[in-house]
Amino acid sequence: MEKARTLIADQILFVGNGAEPEALDPHTVTGVPEHHILTALFEGLVGMDAATLTPIPAVAKSWDISDDKKVYTFHLREDARWSNGESLTAKDFLYAWQRILTPALASKYNYMLYPIKNARAFSEGKITDFNQVGCKALDEHTVEVTLENPTPYFLQLQIHYTWFPVHQATIEKFGTMDERNTKWTRVGNMVSNGPYLLTKWEPNNVIETRLNEYYWNKDIIRLKGVNFYPVSDEQTEDRMFRSAELHMTENVLIQRVPVYQRENPQFIRTDPWIGSYFYRINITRKPFDDVRIRRALAMAVDRDAITTNILHGGETSGESLTPKNVNGYTANAAVHFDPEGAKALLAEAGYPDGEGFPTFEILYNTAEKHKIIAVAIQQMWKQTLGIDVQIVNQDWKVYLSSTSNDTMNYDVARAGWIGDFVDPVNFLECFTTGNGNNRTGWSNAEYDALIEESARTADEAARFELFQQAEAILTEEMPLIPIYHYTRPFLIGPEVKNFQPNLLGYVPYHTLWLE
Repeated sequence: MEKARTLIADQILFVGNGAEPEALDPHTVTGVPEHHILTALFEGLVGMDAATLTPIPAVAKSWDISDDKKVYTFHLREDARWSNGESLTAKDFLYAWQRILTPALASKYNYMLYPIKNARAFSEGKITDFNQVGCKALDEHTVEVTLENPTPYFLQLQIHYTWFPVHQATIEKFGTMDERNTKWTRVGNMVSNGPYLLTKWEPNNVIETRLNEYYWNKDIIRLKGVNFYPVSDEQTEDRMFRSAELHMTENVLIQRVPVYQRENPQFIRTDPWIGSYFYRINITRKPFDDVRIRRALAMAVDRDAITTNILHGGETSGESLTPKNVNGYTANAAVHFDPEGAKALLAEAGYPDGEGFPTFEILYNTAEKHKIIAVAIQQMWKQTLGIDVQIVNQDWKVYLSSTSNDTMNYDVARAGWIGDFVDPVNFLECFTTGNGNNRTGWSNAEYDALIEESARTADEAARFELFQQAEAILTEEMPLIPIYHYTRPFLIGPEVKNFQPNLLGYVPYHTLWLE
Protein backbone atom coordinates (compact mmCIF):
# COMPACT_ATOMS: atom_id res chain seq x y z
CA MET A 1 0.00 0.00 0.00
CA GLU A 2 2.93 2.36 -0.59
CA LYS A 3 1.03 4.78 -2.83
CA ALA A 4 -1.86 5.08 -0.40
CA ARG A 5 0.55 5.72 2.46
CA THR A 6 2.03 8.68 0.60
CA LEU A 7 -1.45 10.24 0.61
CA ILE A 8 -2.13 9.80 4.32
CA ALA A 9 -0.98 13.34 5.14
CA ASP A 10 -3.59 14.70 2.70
CA GLN A 11 -6.37 12.78 4.49
CA ILE A 12 -8.21 12.04 1.24
CA LEU A 13 -9.96 8.66 1.24
CA PHE A 14 -10.05 6.78 -2.11
CA VAL A 15 -13.14 4.54 -2.28
CA GLY A 16 -14.41 2.13 -4.93
CA ASN A 17 -18.06 2.96 -5.55
CA GLY A 18 -19.14 -0.01 -7.67
CA ALA A 19 -20.86 1.97 -10.42
CA GLU A 20 -21.37 5.42 -11.87
CA PRO A 21 -24.30 6.92 -9.94
CA GLU A 22 -27.60 7.29 -11.76
CA ALA A 23 -27.82 10.84 -10.37
CA LEU A 24 -27.07 12.75 -7.16
CA ASP A 25 -30.59 13.95 -6.39
CA PRO A 26 -31.56 12.30 -3.07
CA HIS A 27 -35.23 12.32 -4.10
CA THR A 28 -34.96 10.49 -7.42
CA VAL A 29 -32.29 7.79 -6.97
CA THR A 30 -32.64 4.31 -5.48
CA GLY A 31 -29.25 2.58 -5.46
CA VAL A 32 -26.33 1.73 -3.20
CA PRO A 33 -23.74 3.59 -5.35
CA GLU A 34 -25.79 6.76 -4.94
CA HIS A 35 -26.25 6.17 -1.22
CA HIS A 36 -22.49 6.17 -0.57
CA ILE A 37 -22.00 9.59 -2.12
CA LEU A 38 -25.15 11.22 -0.78
CA THR A 39 -24.22 10.17 2.77
CA ALA A 40 -21.08 12.29 2.40
CA LEU A 41 -22.85 15.28 0.84
CA PHE A 42 -26.03 15.56 2.93
CA GLU A 43 -27.22 14.97 6.46
CA GLY A 44 -30.65 14.37 7.95
CA LEU A 45 -32.19 15.20 11.30
CA VAL A 46 -30.73 12.13 12.99
CA GLY A 47 -27.50 10.22 12.47
CA MET A 48 -26.54 6.75 13.54
CA ASP A 49 -23.72 5.27 15.55
CA ALA A 50 -22.03 3.03 12.99
CA ALA A 51 -21.08 0.41 15.57
CA THR A 52 -24.43 0.04 17.33
CA LEU A 53 -26.96 1.51 14.84
CA THR A 54 -28.42 3.59 17.65
CA PRO A 55 -29.73 7.06 16.70
CA ILE A 56 -27.46 10.01 17.48
CA PRO A 57 -27.93 13.76 17.00
CA ALA A 58 -27.20 15.22 13.56
CA VAL A 59 -28.94 18.37 12.26
CA ALA A 60 -31.31 17.88 15.18
CA LYS A 61 -29.42 18.30 18.44
CA SER A 62 -32.23 16.58 20.34
CA TRP A 63 -35.79 15.31 19.98
CA ASP A 64 -38.85 14.51 22.05
CA ILE A 65 -41.28 11.63 21.52
CA SER A 66 -44.89 11.79 22.71
CA ASP A 67 -46.28 9.17 25.08
CA ASP A 68 -48.29 7.58 22.28
CA LYS A 69 -45.11 7.48 20.12
CA LYS A 70 -46.86 9.25 17.25
CA VAL A 71 -45.44 12.77 17.57
CA TYR A 72 -41.72 13.51 17.21
CA THR A 73 -40.43 17.01 17.91
CA PHE A 74 -36.95 17.71 16.54
CA HIS A 75 -34.88 20.61 17.85
CA LEU A 76 -32.46 21.80 15.15
CA ARG A 77 -29.01 23.19 15.77
CA GLU A 78 -28.88 26.95 15.40
CA ASP A 79 -25.39 26.61 13.87
CA ALA A 80 -26.54 24.21 11.12
CA ARG A 81 -25.61 25.70 7.74
CA TRP A 82 -25.83 24.99 4.05
CA SER A 83 -22.56 24.76 2.16
CA ASN A 84 -23.09 28.34 0.91
CA GLY A 85 -23.21 29.62 4.51
CA GLU A 86 -26.98 30.11 4.73
CA SER A 87 -28.82 28.92 7.83
CA LEU A 88 -30.50 25.55 7.65
CA THR A 89 -34.03 25.80 9.04
CA ALA A 90 -37.08 23.67 9.72
CA LYS A 91 -38.69 24.86 6.49
CA ASP A 92 -35.86 23.28 4.47
CA PHE A 93 -36.92 19.85 5.70
CA LEU A 94 -40.58 20.54 4.99
CA TYR A 95 -39.75 21.69 1.46
CA ALA A 96 -37.70 18.54 0.83
CA TRP A 97 -40.43 16.24 2.12
CA GLN A 98 -43.08 18.00 0.06
CA ARG A 99 -40.86 17.65 -2.99
CA ILE A 100 -40.28 13.91 -2.67
CA LEU A 101 -43.99 13.33 -2.03
CA THR A 102 -45.14 15.49 -4.96
CA PRO A 103 -46.75 13.08 -7.46
CA ALA A 104 -45.19 14.76 -10.52
CA LEU A 105 -41.65 14.04 -9.28
CA ALA A 106 -42.54 10.32 -9.39
CA SER A 107 -39.97 9.34 -6.77
CA LYS A 108 -39.55 5.56 -6.55
CA TYR A 109 -38.72 5.92 -2.86
CA ASN A 110 -41.52 8.24 -1.75
CA TYR A 111 -43.01 5.45 0.36
CA MET A 112 -40.15 5.85 2.84
CA LEU A 113 -42.07 8.88 4.13
CA TYR A 114 -45.43 7.11 4.35
CA PRO A 115 -45.22 6.72 8.14
CA ILE A 116 -46.01 10.48 8.28
CA LYS A 117 -49.71 11.21 8.64
CA ASN A 118 -51.35 11.82 5.24
CA ALA A 119 -48.02 11.49 3.38
CA ARG A 120 -49.34 8.64 1.26
CA ALA A 121 -52.60 10.44 0.54
CA PHE A 122 -50.65 13.47 -0.68
CA SER A 123 -48.28 11.35 -2.74
CA GLU A 124 -51.17 9.56 -4.42
CA GLY A 125 -52.98 12.83 -5.14
CA LYS A 126 -55.89 12.09 -2.82
CA ILE A 127 -55.19 15.37 -1.03
CA THR A 128 -53.39 18.35 -2.58
CA ASP A 129 -52.81 20.62 0.43
CA PHE A 130 -49.42 19.79 1.95
CA ASN A 131 -50.50 21.53 5.16
CA GLN A 132 -52.64 18.45 5.80
CA VAL A 133 -49.51 16.27 5.91
CA GLY A 134 -48.30 15.58 9.44
CA CYS A 135 -45.21 17.76 9.52
CA LYS A 136 -44.83 21.40 10.41
CA ALA A 137 -42.29 24.00 11.49
CA LEU A 138 -43.10 25.19 15.01
CA ASP A 139 -40.39 27.81 14.55
CA GLU A 140 -37.17 28.19 12.53
CA HIS A 141 -35.41 25.47 14.48
CA THR A 142 -38.20 23.08 15.48
CA VAL A 143 -39.80 20.40 13.29
CA GLU A 144 -42.84 18.48 14.49
CA VAL A 145 -43.73 15.21 12.77
CA THR A 146 -46.99 13.38 13.40
CA LEU A 147 -47.15 9.74 12.34
CA GLU A 148 -50.09 7.66 11.18
CA ASN A 149 -49.12 4.97 13.67
CA PRO A 150 -46.28 4.31 16.11
CA THR A 151 -43.28 3.35 13.98
CA PRO A 152 -40.50 1.72 16.00
CA TYR A 153 -37.87 2.28 13.28
CA PHE A 154 -38.78 5.93 12.57
CA LEU A 155 -35.51 7.39 13.85
CA GLN A 156 -33.53 4.80 11.84
CA LEU A 157 -35.22 6.10 8.69
CA GLN A 158 -33.56 9.48 9.08
CA ILE A 159 -30.15 8.29 7.84
CA HIS A 160 -31.72 7.45 4.49
CA TYR A 161 -31.26 10.01 1.73
CA THR A 162 -35.00 10.26 1.07
CA TRP A 163 -35.28 12.25 4.30
CA PHE A 164 -32.40 14.65 3.60
CA PRO A 165 -33.11 18.36 3.16
CA VAL A 166 -32.55 20.09 -0.17
CA HIS A 167 -31.85 23.78 -0.80
CA GLN A 168 -35.00 25.34 -2.22
CA ALA A 169 -33.38 28.30 -3.97
CA THR A 170 -30.93 26.00 -5.75
CA ILE A 171 -33.61 23.53 -6.84
CA GLU A 172 -35.75 26.34 -8.26
CA LYS A 173 -32.85 28.20 -9.86
CA PHE A 174 -32.43 25.28 -12.26
CA GLY A 175 -36.03 24.13 -12.62
CA THR A 176 -39.25 23.52 -10.74
CA MET A 177 -39.70 21.67 -7.47
CA ASP A 178 -41.00 18.56 -9.24
CA GLU A 179 -38.57 18.52 -12.19
CA ARG A 180 -36.09 15.66 -12.52
CA ASN A 181 -32.56 15.66 -13.94
CA THR A 182 -31.89 19.39 -13.80
CA LYS A 183 -28.48 20.99 -13.37
CA TRP A 184 -28.79 21.63 -9.64
CA THR A 185 -26.68 18.56 -8.78
CA ARG A 186 -23.69 19.59 -10.89
CA VAL A 187 -20.36 20.81 -9.56
CA GLY A 188 -20.58 24.51 -8.75
CA ASN A 189 -24.37 24.37 -8.55
CA MET A 190 -25.06 21.93 -5.73
CA VAL A 191 -25.68 23.35 -2.27
CA SER A 192 -25.64 20.61 0.38
CA ASN A 193 -25.47 20.38 4.16
CA GLY A 194 -23.32 17.32 4.89
CA PRO A 195 -19.72 17.01 6.02
CA TYR A 196 -18.44 17.24 2.45
CA LEU A 197 -19.30 19.18 -0.69
CA LEU A 198 -19.12 18.20 -4.34
CA THR A 199 -15.97 19.59 -5.99
CA LYS A 200 -15.45 17.39 -9.07
CA TRP A 201 -17.52 14.97 -11.11
CA GLU A 202 -15.94 13.28 -14.11
CA PRO A 203 -18.49 10.68 -15.28
CA ASN A 204 -17.16 7.11 -15.18
CA ASN A 205 -13.90 8.35 -13.66
CA VAL A 206 -14.21 10.03 -10.27
CA ILE A 207 -16.48 12.02 -7.97
CA GLU A 208 -14.49 14.16 -5.55
CA THR A 209 -15.81 15.64 -2.31
CA ARG A 210 -13.99 17.97 0.08
CA LEU A 211 -14.64 19.22 3.59
CA ASN A 212 -17.62 21.54 3.94
CA GLU A 213 -16.28 24.48 5.93
CA TYR A 214 -19.82 25.35 7.04
CA TYR A 215 -20.61 21.90 8.45
CA TRP A 216 -21.64 22.30 12.09
CA ASN A 217 -19.25 19.59 13.36
CA LYS A 218 -16.30 20.16 11.01
CA ASP A 219 -13.80 20.74 13.83
CA ILE A 220 -13.85 17.05 14.81
CA ILE A 221 -13.37 15.76 11.25
CA ARG A 222 -9.91 14.47 10.38
CA LEU A 223 -10.70 13.21 6.87
CA LYS A 224 -10.50 16.18 4.47
CA GLY A 225 -12.24 14.53 1.53
CA VAL A 226 -13.50 11.39 -0.15
CA ASN A 227 -12.90 10.42 -3.78
CA PHE A 228 -15.46 7.94 -5.12
CA TYR A 229 -14.33 5.84 -8.09
CA PRO A 230 -17.14 4.21 -10.12
CA VAL A 231 -15.47 0.90 -10.95
CA SER A 232 -18.00 -1.79 -11.90
CA ASP A 233 -15.38 -4.29 -13.05
CA GLU A 234 -14.15 -6.23 -10.01
CA GLN A 235 -10.87 -7.17 -11.68
CA THR A 236 -10.07 -3.51 -12.28
CA GLU A 237 -11.07 -2.60 -8.74
CA ASP A 238 -8.90 -5.40 -7.34
CA ARG A 239 -5.95 -4.21 -9.41
CA MET A 240 -6.48 -0.63 -8.20
CA PHE A 241 -6.47 -1.77 -4.58
CA ARG A 242 -3.34 -3.89 -4.98
CA SER A 243 -1.56 -0.97 -6.67
CA ALA A 244 -2.65 1.31 -3.80
CA GLU A 245 -5.00 3.44 -5.90
CA LEU A 246 -7.88 2.68 -3.50
CA HIS A 247 -8.10 2.53 0.28
CA MET A 248 -11.45 0.67 0.19
CA THR A 249 -13.27 -1.33 -2.46
CA GLU A 250 -16.97 -1.90 -2.96
CA ASN A 251 -16.56 -5.55 -3.92
CA VAL A 252 -14.02 -8.37 -4.12
CA LEU A 253 -13.49 -10.51 -7.19
CA ILE A 254 -15.15 -13.71 -5.99
CA GLN A 255 -12.31 -15.95 -7.17
CA ARG A 256 -9.90 -13.94 -5.02
CA VAL A 257 -11.90 -14.02 -1.78
CA PRO A 258 -10.27 -17.28 -0.55
CA VAL A 259 -6.88 -16.06 -1.79
CA TYR A 260 -7.09 -12.92 0.34
CA GLN A 261 -8.44 -14.89 3.28
CA ARG A 262 -5.50 -17.25 3.05
CA GLU A 263 -2.63 -14.97 2.06
CA ASN A 264 -3.62 -11.39 3.04
CA PRO A 265 -6.37 -11.60 5.67
CA GLN A 266 -5.49 -8.13 6.96
CA PHE A 267 -6.93 -6.62 3.76
CA ILE A 268 -10.29 -8.40 3.52
CA ARG A 269 -13.50 -8.11 5.52
CA THR A 270 -16.63 -10.26 5.16
CA ASP A 271 -19.06 -8.37 7.38
CA PRO A 272 -22.68 -9.32 8.04
CA TRP A 273 -25.00 -7.38 5.74
CA ILE A 274 -28.77 -7.36 5.81
CA GLY A 275 -29.57 -7.96 2.16
CA SER A 276 -30.94 -10.37 -0.43
CA TYR A 277 -29.77 -11.26 -3.94
CA PHE A 278 -32.63 -12.36 -6.19
CA TYR A 279 -34.01 -12.35 -9.74
CA ARG A 280 -37.07 -10.31 -10.62
CA ILE A 281 -39.52 -11.86 -13.10
CA ASN A 282 -41.47 -9.66 -15.50
CA ILE A 283 -44.88 -11.25 -15.07
CA THR A 284 -46.43 -8.98 -17.72
CA ARG A 285 -44.63 -11.04 -20.38
CA LYS A 286 -45.67 -14.51 -21.45
CA PRO A 287 -45.01 -17.20 -20.40
CA PHE A 288 -44.02 -15.62 -17.05
CA ASP A 289 -47.63 -14.66 -16.33
CA ASP A 290 -48.09 -18.35 -15.43
CA VAL A 291 -47.22 -18.94 -11.78
CA ARG A 292 -46.26 -22.54 -12.58
CA ILE A 293 -43.49 -21.27 -14.84
CA ARG A 294 -42.22 -18.89 -12.19
CA ARG A 295 -42.23 -21.57 -9.52
CA ALA A 296 -40.52 -24.06 -11.82
CA LEU A 297 -37.70 -21.60 -12.48
CA ALA A 298 -37.30 -20.92 -8.76
CA MET A 299 -37.32 -24.60 -7.83
CA ALA A 300 -34.65 -25.38 -10.45
CA VAL A 301 -32.05 -23.11 -8.82
CA ASP A 302 -29.52 -24.97 -6.65
CA ARG A 303 -28.75 -22.22 -4.15
CA ASP A 304 -26.37 -24.32 -2.08
CA ALA A 305 -24.24 -24.95 -5.16
CA ILE A 306 -23.99 -21.19 -5.73
CA THR A 307 -23.03 -20.31 -2.16
CA THR A 308 -20.63 -23.27 -1.83
CA ASN A 309 -18.95 -23.40 -5.23
CA ILE A 310 -19.14 -19.82 -6.51
CA LEU A 311 -19.35 -17.45 -3.57
CA HIS A 312 -16.74 -17.60 -0.83
CA GLY A 313 -17.71 -14.78 1.52
CA GLY A 314 -19.98 -16.62 3.93
CA GLU A 315 -23.17 -15.88 1.99
CA THR A 316 -26.13 -18.14 2.80
CA SER A 317 -28.68 -19.76 0.51
CA GLY A 318 -31.74 -17.56 0.05
CA GLU A 319 -35.02 -19.45 0.12
CA SER A 320 -37.10 -16.38 0.97
CA LEU A 321 -36.93 -12.68 0.21
CA THR A 322 -36.19 -11.53 3.75
CA PRO A 323 -32.87 -12.61 5.27
CA LYS A 324 -32.92 -14.77 8.36
CA ASN A 325 -33.36 -13.18 11.79
CA VAL A 326 -34.18 -9.64 10.72
CA ASN A 327 -34.77 -8.11 14.13
CA GLY A 328 -35.99 -11.52 15.30
CA TYR A 329 -38.06 -12.38 12.21
CA THR A 330 -37.33 -15.39 9.97
CA ALA A 331 -39.76 -16.37 7.23
CA ASN A 332 -41.45 -19.77 7.49
CA ALA A 333 -42.26 -19.86 3.79
CA ALA A 334 -39.40 -20.99 1.58
CA VAL A 335 -38.67 -22.18 -1.94
CA HIS A 336 -36.38 -25.21 -2.08
CA PHE A 337 -34.27 -26.78 -4.79
CA ASP A 338 -36.58 -29.46 -6.20
CA PRO A 339 -35.62 -30.55 -9.74
CA GLU A 340 -38.39 -33.14 -10.09
CA GLY A 341 -41.03 -30.74 -8.79
CA ALA A 342 -39.77 -28.07 -11.18
CA LYS A 343 -39.98 -30.47 -14.16
CA ALA A 344 -43.51 -31.46 -13.18
CA LEU A 345 -44.68 -27.85 -12.98
CA LEU A 346 -43.11 -27.01 -16.34
CA ALA A 347 -44.81 -30.01 -17.92
CA GLU A 348 -48.13 -29.07 -16.32
CA ALA A 349 -47.75 -25.59 -17.85
CA GLY A 350 -47.43 -27.19 -21.29
CA TYR A 351 -43.68 -27.49 -21.73
CA PRO A 352 -42.60 -31.08 -20.94
CA ASP A 353 -38.80 -31.24 -20.77
CA GLY A 354 -38.75 -27.63 -21.97
CA GLU A 355 -40.24 -28.53 -25.35
CA GLY A 356 -41.53 -25.40 -27.09
CA PHE A 357 -40.41 -23.07 -24.29
CA PRO A 358 -39.34 -19.73 -25.78
CA THR A 359 -35.75 -18.58 -25.38
CA PHE A 360 -35.54 -15.67 -22.95
CA GLU A 361 -32.94 -13.41 -21.35
CA ILE A 362 -31.41 -12.93 -17.93
CA LEU A 363 -30.49 -9.26 -17.59
CA TYR A 364 -27.82 -8.16 -15.13
CA ASN A 365 -25.97 -4.94 -14.38
CA THR A 366 -22.34 -5.19 -15.43
CA ALA A 367 -20.24 -7.01 -12.82
CA GLU A 368 -18.19 -10.18 -13.00
CA LYS A 369 -20.00 -11.77 -10.07
CA HIS A 370 -23.43 -11.22 -11.63
CA LYS A 371 -22.18 -12.76 -14.88
CA ILE A 372 -20.80 -15.87 -13.16
CA ILE A 373 -24.04 -16.41 -11.24
CA ALA A 374 -26.14 -15.85 -14.39
CA VAL A 375 -24.08 -18.44 -16.28
CA ALA A 376 -24.54 -20.93 -13.44
CA ILE A 377 -28.31 -20.44 -13.39
CA GLN A 378 -28.44 -20.57 -17.18
CA GLN A 379 -26.82 -24.04 -16.95
CA MET A 380 -29.13 -25.16 -14.13
CA TRP A 381 -32.23 -24.24 -16.11
CA LYS A 382 -30.88 -26.00 -19.20
CA GLN A 383 -29.91 -29.13 -17.31
CA THR A 384 -33.02 -29.40 -15.15
CA LEU A 385 -35.74 -27.93 -17.36
CA GLY A 386 -34.32 -28.20 -20.86
CA ILE A 387 -34.82 -24.53 -21.62
CA ASP A 388 -32.47 -22.11 -23.35
CA VAL A 389 -31.53 -18.80 -21.77
CA GLN A 390 -29.38 -15.95 -23.01
CA ILE A 391 -27.58 -13.59 -20.66
CA VAL A 392 -27.33 -9.85 -21.27
CA ASN A 393 -25.48 -7.17 -19.31
CA GLN A 394 -26.09 -3.42 -19.17
CA ASP A 395 -24.34 -0.64 -17.31
CA TRP A 396 -25.97 0.60 -14.12
CA LYS A 397 -27.95 3.53 -15.55
CA VAL A 398 -29.32 1.60 -18.53
CA TYR A 399 -30.12 -1.40 -16.33
CA LEU A 400 -32.09 0.79 -13.91
CA SER A 401 -34.07 2.20 -16.82
CA SER A 402 -34.74 -1.24 -18.33
CA THR A 403 -36.04 -2.64 -15.04
CA SER A 404 -38.10 0.38 -13.94
CA ASN A 405 -41.87 0.15 -13.52
CA ASP A 406 -42.26 2.56 -16.43
CA THR A 407 -40.18 0.49 -18.87
CA MET A 408 -40.19 -3.18 -17.75
CA ASN A 409 -37.96 -4.05 -20.69
CA TYR A 410 -36.68 -7.40 -19.48
CA ASP A 411 -37.69 -11.05 -18.98
CA VAL A 412 -35.75 -12.02 -15.84
CA ALA A 413 -33.41 -9.54 -14.17
CA ARG A 414 -30.77 -9.72 -11.48
CA ALA A 415 -31.68 -7.65 -8.42
CA GLY A 416 -30.56 -7.03 -4.87
CA TRP A 417 -31.98 -5.32 -1.84
CA ILE A 418 -29.95 -4.01 1.07
CA GLY A 419 -31.92 -3.03 4.14
CA ASP A 420 -32.46 0.69 4.67
CA PHE A 421 -33.33 -0.07 8.28
CA VAL A 422 -33.47 -3.24 10.36
CA ASP A 423 -37.06 -4.41 9.95
CA PRO A 424 -38.63 -7.02 7.64
CA VAL A 425 -41.17 -4.53 6.30
CA ASN A 426 -38.35 -2.79 4.42
CA PHE A 427 -38.04 -5.89 2.22
CA LEU A 428 -41.69 -6.86 1.98
CA GLU A 429 -43.14 -3.43 1.21
CA CYS A 430 -41.09 -3.32 -2.01
CA PHE A 431 -43.54 -5.73 -3.63
CA THR A 432 -46.76 -3.92 -2.78
CA THR A 433 -48.81 -2.73 -5.74
CA GLY A 434 -47.26 0.22 -7.54
CA ASN A 435 -44.23 0.44 -5.28
CA GLY A 436 -41.34 2.09 -7.11
CA ASN A 437 -39.08 -0.84 -6.25
CA ASN A 438 -41.55 -3.57 -7.26
CA ARG A 439 -40.59 -3.60 -10.96
CA THR A 440 -42.22 -6.98 -11.69
CA GLY A 441 -45.80 -6.05 -12.60
CA TRP A 442 -47.01 -8.25 -9.75
CA SER A 443 -49.94 -7.14 -7.64
CA ASN A 444 -51.90 -8.88 -4.91
CA ALA A 445 -54.62 -7.13 -2.89
CA GLU A 446 -54.36 -9.53 0.06
CA TYR A 447 -50.59 -9.00 0.22
CA ASP A 448 -51.05 -5.21 0.14
CA ALA A 449 -53.63 -5.39 2.92
CA LEU A 450 -51.31 -7.43 5.15
CA ILE A 451 -48.46 -4.95 4.74
CA GLU A 452 -50.82 -2.02 5.42
CA GLU A 453 -52.21 -3.77 8.50
CA SER A 454 -48.66 -4.32 9.80
CA ALA A 455 -48.17 -0.53 9.88
CA ARG A 456 -51.16 -0.22 12.20
CA THR A 457 -50.04 -3.06 14.48
CA ALA A 458 -47.95 -2.14 17.50
CA ASP A 459 -47.47 -5.63 18.95
CA GLU A 460 -44.31 -7.13 17.48
CA ALA A 461 -45.51 -10.74 17.52
CA ALA A 462 -48.70 -9.74 15.73
CA ARG A 463 -46.71 -7.72 13.17
CA PHE A 464 -44.44 -10.67 12.50
CA GLU A 465 -47.43 -12.96 11.96
CA LEU A 466 -48.74 -10.54 9.32
CA PHE A 467 -45.32 -10.64 7.66
CA GLN A 468 -45.40 -14.45 7.71
CA GLN A 469 -48.74 -14.44 5.90
CA ALA A 470 -47.49 -11.88 3.38
CA GLU A 471 -44.28 -13.76 2.70
CA ALA A 472 -46.23 -16.98 2.19
CA ILE A 473 -48.20 -15.26 -0.58
CA LEU A 474 -45.03 -13.85 -2.13
CA THR A 475 -43.34 -17.25 -2.05
CA GLU A 476 -46.37 -19.00 -3.52
CA GLU A 477 -46.84 -16.54 -6.39
CA MET A 478 -43.09 -16.09 -6.97
CA PRO A 479 -42.68 -12.76 -8.83
CA LEU A 480 -39.04 -13.06 -7.75
CA ILE A 481 -36.54 -15.86 -7.31
CA PRO A 482 -34.54 -15.66 -4.05
CA ILE A 483 -30.95 -16.80 -4.57
CA TYR A 484 -28.80 -15.90 -1.57
CA HIS A 485 -28.49 -13.61 1.43
CA TYR A 486 -25.57 -11.22 1.45
CA THR A 487 -22.49 -10.75 3.47
CA ARG A 488 -20.28 -7.80 2.58
CA PRO A 489 -16.87 -8.93 1.30
CA PHE A 490 -14.64 -5.93 0.53
CA LEU A 491 -11.04 -4.83 0.77
CA ILE A 492 -9.79 -2.13 3.15
CA GLY A 493 -6.28 -0.94 3.86
CA PRO A 494 -4.98 -1.01 7.44
CA GLU A 495 -4.38 2.75 7.21
CA VAL A 496 -8.16 3.36 7.32
CA LYS A 497 -9.00 3.96 10.97
CA ASN A 498 -12.25 3.85 12.95
CA PHE A 499 -14.18 1.76 10.43
CA GLN A 500 -17.17 0.19 12.20
CA PRO A 501 -19.04 -2.75 10.58
CA ASN A 502 -22.82 -2.90 10.81
CA LEU A 503 -25.76 -4.75 9.26
CA LEU A 504 -26.72 -1.85 7.00
CA GLY A 505 -23.27 -1.29 5.52
CA TYR A 506 -23.61 2.31 6.76
CA VAL A 507 -20.33 4.22 6.58
CA PRO A 508 -20.27 7.77 7.99
CA TYR A 509 -17.10 8.79 6.14
CA HIS A 510 -16.52 11.89 8.27
CA THR A 511 -15.80 9.64 11.29
CA LEU A 512 -12.89 7.88 9.54
CA TRP A 513 -9.28 8.96 9.13
CA LEU A 514 -6.03 7.73 7.63
CA GLU A 515 -3.02 6.86 9.75
